[in-house]
Parts: sequence; structure tokens; C-alpha cells
Amino acid sequence: MEISQETDLLLPDMLPCAMTYAHASSNHQTGTDRMDAAIKFINTTNSHIFLTGKAGTGKTTFLKNLAQKTHKSFVVVAPTGIAALNAGGVTIHSQFLLPRGTFLPERFLPEDFNSNGSYFATDTLGRKHPLNSDRKQVLRAIDLLVIDEVSMLRADVLDAIDYRLKAVRRNFYQSFGGVQLLFIGDLYQLPPVVRGEDTQVLGRYYSSPWFYEAKALHHAPFVYIELDKIFRQQDNTFISILNNIRNNDITESDIERLNEHYKTEESIKEIQEVITLTTHNYKADELNRNSLRELDSPSHYYTANVQGDFPESMYPVLQQIELKEGAQIMFIKNDSDGKAYVNGNLATVKTLTEDSITVLMADTHETYTLKKEVWENKKYTVNANTRELDEQVIGTFEQYPVKLAWAITVHKSQGLTFDKAIIDVDQAFADGQVYVALSRLRSLEGLVLRSRINPRAIGTNKNVAAFDEQYNKPGKLLPELSAGQQDYAFDILSKTFDFENLVSEIRYAQKGNADVPVKEISTKPVLAQLEESLSAESGTTNKFKYQLDNLFQRGDNAMLLERIQKGSVYYKDLLYKNLDTLLRHIAETKQRKRVKTYLNSLNDLDQLLSKKIEDIDNAATLTRAILSGTDPEGLATLAESRATMRTALQQEIEKTIPPVVTKPKRKKGTRGEKDGKSTYDITLDYFNAGMTLSQIAKERGLTKGTIQGHLAKAVETGRVDIFKFIDKDRVEHIMQAIAEMPEAFSSKELFDKLGGNFSYGELRAAMAYAGKKVVEKKEK
Repeated sequence: MEISQETDLLLPDMLPCAMTYAHASSNHQTGTDRMDAAIKFINTTNSHIFLTGKAGTGKTTFLKNLAQKTHKSFVVVAPTGIAALNAGGVTIHSQFLLPRGTFLPERFLPEDFNSNGSYFATDTLGRKHPLNSDRKQVLRAIDLLVIDEVSMLRADVLDAIDYRLKAVRRNFYQSFGGVQLLFIGDLYQLPPVVRGEDTQVLGRYYSSPWFYEAKALHHAPFVYIELDKIFRQQDNTFISILNNIRNNDITESDIERLNEHYKTEESIKEIQEVITLTTHNYKADELNRNSLRELDSPSHYYTANVQGDFPESMYPVLQQIELKEGAQIMFIKNDSDGKAYVNGNLATVKTLTEDSITVLMADTHETYTLKKEVWENKKYTVNANTRELDEQVIGTFEQYPVKLAWAITVHKSQGLTFDKAIIDVDQAFADGQVYVALSRLRSLEGLVLRSRINPRAIGTNKNVAAFDEQYNKPGKLLPELSAGQQDYAFDILSKTFDFENLVSEIRYAQKGNADVPVKEISTKPVLAQLEESLSAESGTTNKFKYQLDNLFQRGDNAMLLERIQKGSVYYKDLLYKNLDTLLRHIAETKQRKRVKTYLNSLNDLDQLLSKKIEDIDNAATLTRAILSGTDPEGLATLAESRATMRTALQQEIEKTIPPVVTKPKRKKGTRGEKDGKSTYDITLDYFNAGMTLSQIAKERGLTKGTIQGHLAKAVETGRVDIFKFIDKDRVEHIMQAIAEMPEAFSSKELFDKLGGNFSYGELRAAMAYAGKKVVEKKEK
């Protein structure tokens, strides 16, 4: 069937289609202009983007507002659990199921690495760490991948992400399988961590460990957008000093100006309601412990309520908080109910009871009664009914949002703002530490130095500085936007109305499920019907794409949009008929047993077919926005229309094929209480009944590490023998490491000492067995 009678295309003398950044008439954009430009790049190009900026320029705010600004489906990931929690996303390793260790960008591990479990290659990922159907569907559903705190992202991890996306989307021709990437972060702050021999190993493949060295980016350049409007500081002298530190241009005058704020220890003791930023955990912990010990009031303890799957590595505050009246505390998140406090506000504990904490706010001197906050651990899923990307809460952590705050590390001060702070950086050991510490302050007026600034400790990484100088070219933004929009428009026209990939997936599903004994809804197998229906359109589709390309190259925008609109109507009708056939087959297949793998294949095809309908539905709107330099409007209305259409199809199917009724399962994250029992007791009951840790984890919908953490509680109370669930050799290995630790240490420090070869659950159990009190110190 032909969809066009246009054979004689007009040849008007027209200008090429105009694709420019609307209202940006200058290369010297303001910070807000650059935020707008970043949204333009996201919405109207497929260009990868590095969004950076000095401390306090609005990167976090941009991410929080992104969902309201873009039509694209996206997930947010970050290198660490705490960073992911703060960004409202998930960890890179959990989303992409990456093993712990170092990724080598090879198909197979070199021979000298084969016996070393600390390294993995693409073959290792495919064979030993395959993605399940749910994870695959999420990665096929996204248009955009957001990576926050990208300064901590190593190049090898980014290459592992690249391989995962290419393999899942079966697109090895484009970087990241055709997914657009948005990198957010400041490379002058937290650097990527490379330990021991990994430095030499990574040196075989990368010039440096920073994300921009990834091989995936060698042929897929990214746009560099620096937000330059500083919202945190208004002190021009201070801003100038910070910029000089950042750019390795610090002067003697700058050092002298900073050291004017040095105070003796006697003077510092007189300062009230101020926090100390220091370089090392042990220094911060010692100051907090000593300060708490000096208070005469009794200790009160407040324990968090942890439900479902919430890994210990993600705990935002201590599971058990110890407080005394008079203790100095800091809020570690914004008030969810109002504006009583923001992340980083200081307060002093005024009164404590068993279930109440009252504090005196440092900034307003008002009394405030604390409320517990809930943090959510979530995972991304594809909604089975709508085929839209969704979020599912799988665990929660409820606790008072405070921590002792006479001191914190520079590392943990990331993202915080203080009116006044004592800075102690005489032992700075990493590039950027001094810059991060100083940039937490609003002005020089609030600076107190415990030790004088050493010019030799102020450096920023030369590799990063060279990268910044090479790529930070604000004047190139407009040409890059125009070129990116043209490429994106061409992609829409050439790929949206192409069904070869969809046909290939149908053939792949047929081949992989050739022996499945399922009753078909007609004499011809359903998948063969779908393949035949779409393959029959190849001639018509090729003609149509030729027409669109011809009109696009001529700049005949009006005719181009008209053809896209008419073609969209035709192809949506065709695809909805095929979707109806597929959904009926899925409904029938659900009536049968032992067809899980086949059903997963059908669900994958359902997702791909629904995604193709969405792309076609949006084609005219997106193309119009690109051609006119405006924001795409009306996409939400189109999404609602598709949801209504899908619901109608499903309702019609249910009239002839009733849905399968299954016994409802309790959702993950709600398995904490059963008949009045705590989540720990439920796990112990299963364990005492003879179930293995893996069986308990599967039954409860939790991770094996979480189950180990539950049993660690039982070890602490003497209700279970540690050797019943952890091998003796492993316990002894941990015990030896514990003996080498200082008096007070965290499970995170023990985890690092043991090279990440033991789970947090194993460590907590061994610490309980050793009678060692856990002093939690969460790393960001």
C-alpha cells in the first residue's frame, strides 16, 4: 500500500532549514542561558553533554528539575550509593550489573589476567553476569542516561557501560547503543579512585583514569557546557581566589589573604556553633567523639527503621545515632515538609526524650522538634501495562536526618554550604581538597583556619586543567547546537520510519524460541505473522524515507512536516494492528505453564513495538521544534493518547481472553513485619528452618547482603552461630583485619582494607562476633 502520491517533488529555491538556539544572539551566555542551552541540547539533539561548573553554580538544581524539562525517558546513576541516593537515582553497578573490579576494554581477558577475579572484560560480562529481562527492558526504554558526580567515574567503568548498552540494544554502530549521555559534575572536586596495581593496569589502556579518556568517547565527542553563575558566593574577592586555586594560578597575595584568617587553638575554642572541615576521617571522628564525651548529659540512642532492600553502603546516616543534650548536629537533607532547615544547617540539641529530639537552630535561634525522614532505595522498571519507564521503591530507611557535626571530612562536605567553618587542611592529600573545603563557604568573612594554608597543598590536577582548556569553548555552543540538531533531525527521519531492527528482533525471538509448545491464535505462528506484516512494508518505507530526505535537504519544511504527519497516521495504524495481535498472543501465552523465557521474549517485542509507535507519534512534533528553534510541545498529550489506546486494546482482549489471576505477592520493601515480627526475626525464622541465604533472599525479595546483615544482628545477640552461614576461613580472615584496625573504625573502612572481597553483611557479623562495637562513618 502506498502512502504518498507525491512523485514530482517541487524544486523551489529555498534556504536550508533553520536550526538555531532560539533567542541566543551572543556567544557570551549567562548561567541561566547555559542551563537553557543544556536543555536544548538534551531535547533537540543526540549529542553527549558534559554539564559542569564551579561549586554552587546550580548543577544539582538542574538535575532535580530535569524531569519537568525534557520529554526523553531517562535514568539517573552515580558511582556510589550515597551519591545515587542524593541524586535520586541508583548506583552504576546495580543498574548495569557490573562486578567489583577493573574493566579491561577487550573481548577476552589477556592470559595473565585469566585467574584474577579482580578484572573482567566484555566476554566476562556476557557469560558470568548476564542481565535479566527487567534490566534489559529498562536499558532499551531510555533515550538518555544521566551520570551524576562524574568526577568519580573511571574511564574503564564508562567503557563497561558502553558495552552493556550496545549489547542490550543490539546496536554496536553507535556509542552507548544510541543512548544520549548527560555527565554532571565538577572534575576539580572528587577524583576517581584507583588503587594499587590497577594504576599500572589501567595505564595500558588509558592516559588517565578520568571518564573523558574512555574509548567510547573517542569517536563520539561531547558538548562541554560550564555553568558560570555562582549562586553560593557573592564575595568577589573570595570568588577570585577560588578561581585562581581552581586554575592553578594562586598568587602570594591570595595565600596571604587566606592566612589572615588563621586562628590559634585558644581562639578557636571560643568560637561557638561552627563546624570543622578536615581532611581525614580519623581527625573528624576524634573531634566528634571527644566533644560528645565532654558533655555531662546522658546519652540517648535512636535506631533507624530499615525496611526491604536498603544496602548498608547506602545508609545516609548512622543506623543508631547517639546524642546528648548540648551536642552540635548538622542536617543532612532538606526539610521535606517545609523550609525549617536545609542540608548543611547546624543546630544544638536542646532536649532529648525516648521519642523526641528538640534542637536550637544556629541560624535563626528558634526551637525546632525533629521529625524523622524517609529515604527510598529504588530501581527502574518498565511498567507491564503502559510500557513506560517507571520507578519502584524496593527499600526504605527511616531516621532523624542529623549527624554529629563538630567536624566532618572535606569529602563529606560535597554539596554543602556554610556561613562559617573552621578549615583544617594542613594534611591535604588529594588534588582539589583545599578548593572543595574553601568553596563550601559563602564568603571570606566566615573562614577560620586551624592551620595556615600551604601553597604546595593547593594544586589541581594538571590533566584536568589541560582537558578544561581544550574543551571549554563557550563560543562553540551555538554551532555545536545547530549541527547536533541537524544530525538529530536526520536520525528522526531515517530511523523512525525504518522497521529493519524491529523485524530482526522478531526473527531473533523466533529462532530462540523455535521449540516452545504454545497454541497459536491462527494457523500461522504469530511471530511469523508480525515479521511478514512489517517486511511487506519495506518497499513503501524506502520510498517514504527517500521523500523525507529529499524534502529535508531542500529545506521544504512545510511539505516535510505534512508528509511526516500523514505517514505517521498510516504507520501507527499498521503498528497498532500488529500490537493487538501481539498482545492477544501474550494474553494466551500467560494461560500456559513453563513458557517464562518465551513470554519474556514476547514482552521484549511488546516494548520494542510500543517504543516504535512512540517514536512515530512524536516525529512530527520533534521535527517541528527543531526546524523552528522552539521547545517541543504537546508530547505529554500524545503520551496520554497512546496510554488510552493501549488500555482500550487490552480491555477488548480481556473480553475473549480473561487475565490470569495469581496469588498476590507482597511487594519488595513491605516485607519488614509479619505477625508482629521484625524483619530480622523473619529472616532468622527462615534460617532456623534450614533455608540457605540465597533461598531466604529470593523468598523475601531482598539481596543476599541484606540477609547477611539481618543474621549479623542475631550474632550480636547470641541467637545464631556465625559459622553456620559464613565459612570459618573467611571469618578468620576478617578477624585478622579487625585486629589491625584502630580502636574505632567503620565497616566501610574494614571493607576497603579487605579490598571489597567481603560483603557488608559478613563484616558486620564478624564485628559482632568479635564483640567490636560498630562505629559507623558513611562515605559519600
